[in-house]
Amino acid sequence: MTVLTILNSPGTEIPDLLTELGDREGIELRIAEADTLSQALPGTDVLLMWDFFSTALKDAYGSADRLRWVHAAAAGVDSLLFDELVEAPVTVTNARGIFDRPIAEFVLSFILMQAKNSIGSLADQAQETWNRRSTRDIAGTKAMIVGTGSIGRGIAQLLTAVDIEVTGAGSRARSGDVDFGEVIDSATLAEHVAGYDWVIDIAPLTEKTERLIGAEVFAAMDDSAVFINVGRGDTVDTDALVDALRTGQIAGAGLDVFDEEPLPAGHPLWTLDDVIITPHMSGDTDGWRKRLAQQFHRLFEQYLAGEEFPHTVDKKLGYVR
Repeated sequence: MTVLTILNSPGTEIPDLLTELGDREGIELRIAEADTLSQALPGTDVLLMWDFFSTALKDAYGSADRLRWVHAAAAGVDSLLFDELVEAPVTVTNARGIFDRPIAEFVLSFILMQAKNSIGSLADQAQETWNRRSTRDIAGTKAMIVGTGSIGRGIAQLLTAVDIEVTGAGSRARSGDVDFGEVIDSATLAEHVAGYDWVIDIAPLTEKTERLIGAEVFAAMDDSAVFINVGRGDTVDTDALVDALRTGQIAGAGLDVFDEEPLPAGHPLWTLDDVIITPHMSGDTDGWRKRLAQQFHRLFEQYLAGEEFPHTVDKKLGYVR
C-alpha cells in the first residue's frame, strides 16, 4: 500500500486527476490542510504540496515516519528546505518546466510596458489627455538575468528572440552557455550590472541569494535601467530598492514578488513612479493548475514503477542542478 497525502489550502479545489488516484488499488489517498497535516503524515509515503506556499511541513515533520518523496507544485522550494528534511533520505521535486514560458512572457510584458511607457499612457487616458511622444526600442538593449535555472533559460530564449542581448548570473562563472553565452558569478553582480537596460531577478532563495540585490547593486546600475523581479522577494533588499527608485538611481521596476505578501497597504512601492506591481501571478496562465496536476500524475506513475525522476532538487543547494 502506498499512502499519498495531498496538502491543500482552504477553499482550493483539487483536480479530479489527483483525487482519482485514491480509487486505484494499492493507493490510499489522504487530504490534509495545515492544521491537520501532522495527523495525516504517519504512514505517508508521498506528500504533494498542493498548498505550495505552506510552511506547515516543518512543524508537522516529526509525525512523518515513512516519508520518501515530497513534490512541491511550485518552482521555489525554499519553504521546504528546513534542516530535518534536508538531512533526511527524502527526495524533493518541484514543478520544473511548468512556468518557464508563462514567466518569460510576463518578463517581456514588463519590458514592453516600461519601454513603451504604458504607465504614462494609462495615466493620460485616465485624464483624457492626448500626449503623443516617442518611446524606446527593445531590440539592441541588454538584459542581465539573475538565475540560470529553467525559468531563467526560458526568459533568455524569449528575449533573445526579440533581439535583446542576454547575460546570465548564476552560482558560478562560465563561458559558452547555450542560452546565455556568458554567465557571471552572481556574488560579483555589482561589478557587472553597469551597461544593462534590464536586470531581471529569477534567482532561487538560498543562503547565498538572500538580499543578493541590494544598495551596492542598485548603485552600480545605470540610471536608465529597470529592475524586474519574478523570482523571490527575499532575494532583494526592499528598502534599498525603494531608495534607488526614489533617488533616481534606477529608472523603474516591474515587481511580481515581495518580501512581504500581500504587499501591505501604504507601502511606498504602491505609489512610486514607473513601478509596475502585480500580485505574484507571473506563472498563473489559463490551465496552470491542470498542468501542475498532469506533471505530478506523470511523476507519481514513475515513482510507482520505481523509475528515476527526470529532475530532483539538490537539497543542499536549494534548486535543481
